[in-house]
Amino acid sequence: MVSRYLFALGRNLLQQLLYWFRGMASDRTDADTMQDPLLILENGEVYRNPTEVKMSQIVLPCHANHCGELSVGQLLKWMDSTACLSAERHAGCSCITASVDDIHFEHTIGVGQVVNIIAKVNRAFTSSMEVGILVTCEDLYTDRQWKVCHAFATFVARRTEAGKVQLKQVIPYTQMEQMEYSLAAERRRMRLIHAEIITDLLSSSTAQLGECQEYQDAVPAERTRVESVELVLPPHANHQVSTFGGQIMAWMENVATIAASRLCNAHPTLRTIDMFHFRGPSHIGDRLVLKAIVNNAFKNSMEVGVCAEAYQGGEPLRHINSAFMTFEVLGSDRKPRTLPRIRPEPVDGKRRYQEAIARKKIRLDRKYIISCKQTEVPLSVPWDQSNQMYLSYNNVSALKLMAARSNWVLTSEKNKVSLYTLEENQVLCFKVETHVNIPAGQTFHLLSDLTRRQEWDRHYEQCEVINQADEDDTIYRVATPSVSKGGKGQDFILLASRREPCDSRDPYLIALRSVTLPTHPPTEDYTRGEVLCAGFSIWEESSSVTKITYYNQATPGVLPYISTDIAGLSSSFYCTFTACSHFLEANKDSLAALPPSAL
Repeated sequence: MVSRYLFALGRNLLQQLLYWFRGMASDRTDADTMQDPLLILENGEVYRNPTEVKMSQIVLPCHANHCGELSVGQLLKWMDSTACLSAERHAGCSCITASVDDIHFEHTIGVGQVVNIIAKVNRAFTSSMEVGILVTCEDLYTDRQWKVCHAFATFVARRTEAGKVQLKQVIPYTQMEQMEYSLAAERRRMRLIHAEIITDLLSSSTAQLGECQEYQDAVPAERTRVESVELVLPPHANHQVSTFGGQIMAWMENVATIAASRLCNAHPTLRTIDMFHFRGPSHIGDRLVLKAIVNNAFKNSMEVGVCAEAYQGGEPLRHINSAFMTFEVLGSDRKPRTLPRIRPEPVDGKRRYQEAIARKKIRLDRKYIISCKQTEVPLSVPWDQSNQMYLSYNNVSALKLMAARSNWVLTSEKNKVSLYTLEENQVLCFKVETHVNIPAGQTFHLLSDLTRRQEWDRHYEQCEVINQADEDDTIYRVATPSVSKGGKGQDFILLASRREPCDSRDPYLIALRSVTLPTHPPTEDYTRGEVLCAGFSIWEESSSVTKITYYNQATPGVLPYISTDIAGLSSSFYCTFTACSHFLEANKDSLAALPPSAL
């Protein structure tokens, strides 16, 4: 049976499976798992993404600091150059760096080692595009490779003489490209609301922090202040005579490192750069004024705020960019050292000090919820206003990743309702697929209201709205019956995140995952169940035909309800989704009078 299954997968998929197994067994690196496995086309050639650009640089002493490690500023220049060339290859015209998402540097790179950078366009929108950047390090003497960082940058196509550029769509070919294409829409959504949400969180968080604490032997913040000016010369500019975004980032990293060094009297290591946006362009002849100061020092890390402003002649300063960088100081054992405390300056210094505390919490939420692998995410994460954006992102992204899997196995089928399973890394997932003769927008509107799910799903005894976080995110409490006679039922606290399509290549999505709320602890009447990842993907196949796919990553709380279906001992899934189809059919007319925007 196994051999027939592998044969049916085909040559390309078999190659992908072998690649993944090799990667799991090999001690070579986790960097390979960030890249697509080799894919052989019908003509025998190896597939390569048409926007992919590679750069390899051997680290020389002129690229390194006095510790013999590659300067992060130099690395940022190489990353920006590679990503820009990828963006221009897709756009067919000049492009400029608009923003860069959070970057976390996992390892340093030494002199004599090789830096390999791969950049490719994940998705194009109207005039902007997301470029994924993977940086790995290679030791030529041991043949080892390891990941240094994985970043996402947004580039904008510059206007041409013909006017504003309309970018062509990216067509994902491999499974990895399809996943990144799908996730790019969710990352773009987060970027667009990022600044507003961060501002709200900082204002609410700092109001709760109270006065700054006073410490003996604290270092005055003004001692760490750095100001430096750079004259933008032709070597600092690109082929459009604009200053390289990577060059500006390198100068900013330089002054931030000096500020961090003044606090600890040692060489600091840059670990994280928060998401930042370029507010305006800089050109040859500009004087770039760079300012940095340590905002706050914690036990093992410090936050440095840095900004770049430009001017020419007697004109006022133009704001180019601001960023927040987190540094550590490593001891001889390569572990972070304890840092001295800092005494903030009056007024603005105290505001920066308190905002740094709030940003640290936001950073931890972001790293805890988004950066870890899906198998490392805990079932239930505490929900509050400060991590709502990241939980929503994780919720939708997890569903998109599950939907992008290609090795689903058909378990049973009855009257065009199909049940598929996927077992991978000791995790069992299942999906149910069916079609309805209802427009996709109406289907989405009806299914996204979980309070009505008990009308068609017998597993939903009760469902109430606990918190309407925003128009796209709602928290529900769902009660389900006991699966055994005389046993207690289960209840779930679920975050439901709705997403409408970004364009015709996207589905409607309703993503579900468990969260915890202090206002709704477990009770004696119910066993608290948990959902790691579940939800609906709703595809419009025509104006009146919609494909509905329900996904669920089976957890101990969910498995008892579907185990007999997966074992082939029951077909209750068919009854449930037949009832769903009848529910949609019976209620489609109730939405006919609604405007398209409401759907």
